[in-house]
Amino acid sequence: MLNKLKSLFSGGGHKPPSFTPPKATFETVLAPEQPFCAVGDMHGCLTLIEPLYEKLRGEFGDIPIVFLGDHVDRGPDSASVLRALFDLTVESPTSHISIIGNHEKMMLEFIDDPAGMGARWLSFGGQETLESFGITLPSRRPDAEDALEAADKLEGAMPKGMLDWLRALPPRWSSGNVHCVHAAMDPEISPADQDPRVMINGHPDFFAAPREDGQTVVHGHTVVARATAADGRISIDTGAYYTGRLTAAYIAPNTCRFIE
Repeated sequence: MLNKLKSLFSGGGHKPPSFTPPKATFETVLAPEQPFCAVGDMHGCLTLIEPLYEKLRGEFGDIPIVFLGDHVDRGPDSASVLRALFDLTVESPTSHISIIGNHEKMMLEFIDDPAGMGARWLSFGGQETLESFGITLPSRRPDAEDALEAADKLEGAMPKGMLDWLRALPPRWSSGNVHCVHAAMDPEISPADQDPRVMINGHPDFFAAPREDGQTVVHGHTVVARATAADGRISIDTGAYYTGRLTAAYIAPNTCRFIE
């Protein structure tokens, strides 16, 4: 599997502000049904995921690895990241789980409506993703005809089955009292009843109000200076595409360890 991953992973952007989560007010109790690892936002950074993946497999074996979304955009190799995740999750779905992030959602909106609401994707790293698939736009602000053509080319450049796979990516993966999402959960609502839009895009009270139901949320989306575990939140997006640091969390009963 590692040799195959190497072949799949053979291949900057705007710097967002990093967020400092509030200080912990209570101890986070972890009770997953099984140990697993979660990997933060990759944003097309192949050179970071390959060594991290090898490190996780070498130390923890064939436990589930959950990729928390935002696999694409901004970094230079989104196409290869998607191809690798597609192959891994299809061939070994219990060991590799891919969650949808807001950037995958925007990419799908572009494919479905390139001249309408999907056009915003191009301003959030979509240009870099198109280029990684070998598609070049005539300008940074293409007209409707050029956008439609680019969307058709993008769909055509994807391997058979990839588009259906992207559309079917779940917004949540859970084990025991630990729940992996891309962005956030509403702290007042049970994990099973969450709005997918919140899990993909975020919630205004996610950092302001600690959960009081004993559940823990593992997430990316919000860039933090360093990974943290506090108040029912495990935050692991360390801004890989501009810091050069991709972070994973090993999570087991009463254990959370960060790996870069």
